[in-house]
Amino acid sequence: MKEKSELGPSRIQTRLQGEPNHGRYLVNQYAEDHALTLRNRSKLSANRNLLYWYRELYRTQFANLSDLRRLCILEIGSGVSPLKRFYENVLTSDVMDLDYLDYAFDCHAIDRFDPIENESLDVITLTNVLHHLKDPVDFLNKAARKLKRGGKIIATEPYLSTLSTLIFKYLHHEPVDCDIAEPVLSEVRGPLASANSALPWLIFIGRPPWNDRLRAKFDFDETSFQPFSSISYMATGGISRRLPIPHFFYRALFRLDVILSRMFPKLLASFFIITLTRK
Repeated sequence: MKEKSELGPSRIQTRLQGEPNHGRYLVNQYAEDHALTLRNRSKLSANRNLLYWYRELYRTQFANLSDLRRLCILEIGSGVSPLKRFYENVLTSDVMDLDYLDYAFDCHAIDRFDPIENESLDVITLTNVLHHLKDPVDFLNKAARKLKRGGKIIATEPYLSTLSTLIFKYLHHEPVDCDIAEPVLSEVRGPLASANSALPWLIFIGRPPWNDRLRAKFDFDETSFQPFSSISYMATGGISRRLPIPHFFYRALFRLDVILSRMFPKLLASFFIITLTRK
């Protein structure tokens, strides 16, 4: 039976009694994000090149895992994600209560989410989710409780190269703030409305002392990090639009794009994959 989200509209109202204006704002924001998620899911499904980008991303993420379809895998932030269409055994979840998900819960409280037993998961995966979380480091440390010994957290997030920084700052709607003093979001306005695209990059690359807070529970080093793609995501049009690039041409572009992003990550990479292994 699906667990209801801790951040659904009724819960928000209950928690913010005495703050009617702010409570109404968050309820409205949740409803807007819920509707936007459904629209974006439909748009992604109709974008063949974007689906190809995601399929190749998942192949890269899971390349070092054997017998993948027999593993117990949980995805965080599955609202728009197409992962389950490629790997049916994946358990899907999101903070929003969506009919097609296996679980709906606030991932910041994953350590207290009883329907998923402690030390039961082989893999927790999330794509472009960490930079939406209030406290990504806190979430990752709490998530360790649900992983088996040697289990993996595999996350894909924006990489701030010379090229992608310009794209994310000036052609993307989410903020990019590298001047933060701590690895947290200063404000939470809703499941999708809150973000800092720079946050995961700062944690794992830009501000190394921040990822020291994860080393008590996880093993990771330079081999745990992998750049992934440059402009091939943007060439799909993303979720907001679909560019009319023939699929056969896009596939060739994608292969070249991935090679260049790995050769010159600081100049060209737009995303990175980080793998954390539970001690």
